[in-house]
Amino acid sequence: MASRASARASGYRCAECGWTTVKWVGRCGECQTWGSVAEVGVPTIRTTAATSVSQPALRIGQVDVQHATARSTGVSELDRVLGGGLVPGAVVLVAGEPGIGKSTLLLDVAARAARGGQTVLYVSGEESAAQVRMRAERIEAMAASLFLVAETDLATVLGQVEAVQPDLVVVDSVQTIASAQVEGSAGNVSQVREVAASLIQAAKSRGIAVLLVGHVTKDGSIAGPRILEHLVDVVVQFEGDRHSRLRLVRAVKNRYGPTDEVGCFDLSDVGIVGLADPSGLFLSNRDVSVAGTCVTVTLEGRRPLVAEVQALIAPSNIPSPRRATHGLDASRVAMVMAVLERRARVPIGGSDAYVSTVGGVRLGEPAADLAVALSIASSVVDAALPPQAVAFGEVGLAGELRPVSGMPRRLAEAARLGFRVAFTPRGVMGSGPIPDGLRVIEVADVAGAVVAALDVPARHGPRG
Repeated sequence: MASRASARASGYRCAECGWTTVKWVGRCGECQTWGSVAEVGVPTIRTTAATSVSQPALRIGQVDVQHATARSTGVSELDRVLGGGLVPGAVVLVAGEPGIGKSTLLLDVAARAARGGQTVLYVSGEESAAQVRMRAERIEAMAASLFLVAETDLATVLGQVEAVQPDLVVVDSVQTIASAQVEGSAGNVSQVREVAASLIQAAKSRGIAVLLVGHVTKDGSIAGPRILEHLVDVVVQFEGDRHSRLRLVRAVKNRYGPTDEVGCFDLSDVGIVGLADPSGLFLSNRDVSVAGTCVTVTLEGRRPLVAEVQALIAPSNIPSPRRATHGLDASRVAMVMAVLERRARVPIGGSDAYVSTVGGVRLGEPAADLAVALSIASSVVDAALPPQAVAFGEVGLAGELRPVSGMPRRLAEAARLGFRVAFTPRGVMGSGPIPDGLRVIEVADVAGAVVAALDVPARHGPRG
């Protein structure tokens, strides 16, 4: 009886994902791994005695801030996300789906840092040294002070750090490194925690910047224990469509800078290149206006990006018309279509609807609602919007248009790219100065926006 009570008090934990249960099971209820659940002993509470102080505490004004000065990575778009560059002693976790370009970008960063006079150690746990060199030659990332090692043992990696004395360490990836002192295979909770803690301790004690590559799960979250994100200083997320060249890098956590900046990159056969002005990727190359298209300005963090929404409404011969979206939230598009039909009397109920963005960009904010509505209405009436026109605003279920954040930045970006007309919700005129050469047309509801943008007859107005 006493042994059962002790086991119940201690519990059982999965060695792969950390899932806990009060009784033993053969298969983990979280990650579905067989034979990974083991008993966890009751922790013993210990009291740590005070010891002598080797370095006295300083007044906050006496702390030297030079040790926290960021150094540029050589990639301006990555510097934007990191808040100016890499701080000595900082540990950055770079996460993203397989094949999205993490290793390519970090190899380019390592080569640029090496050419700038730093000593760089690149640890590859997934590829051989020859494979990494082939990629380096392809993207022109060869440098004399760039050291390369293919290793998966934590003690050997720390020994390489001791021998090379680098200024920057890149580990690809943290889930492939394992310690012989910890039970379990590489990538489980205990191993990832030990590897991360050891690398962080080495980074802080030696003033080395460390870039860790992290895997992601099927739902897009970072694989491994949640504590990994708490231990590191910066968490950077790689995003992008596998079939598109565009890659977005955003900071989910940043102890040294903002978390609302986004870096844009172009992934090609010769490597990954930063895009200071990526709006051209999101616009179709046409000289004349076409029905069913509308341009909007979206905000990625604090960065305005111009994107184009395209819609095709075609008669359907089946009882349940097709609804397909790409780059947009399907439920949001369905809501906008319902509002259009009910509040603006746009006949789309018996038609197939295909709505997409250009260039693989994903539009998730409500500011794109008006552009979606105008592109659908434009396709229905087969009339193009005015040339060089943009639209942004949130559409409510009552058909009203609501203001969105960042209006001055959206208008300034539209004017910079040569747009001349902007359809917006009411209240923009009082939010700040209007850029020169840009005409702002304020509309109260989606029906008024359809009439103003497409010059359709009054029968498309709201129902009485």
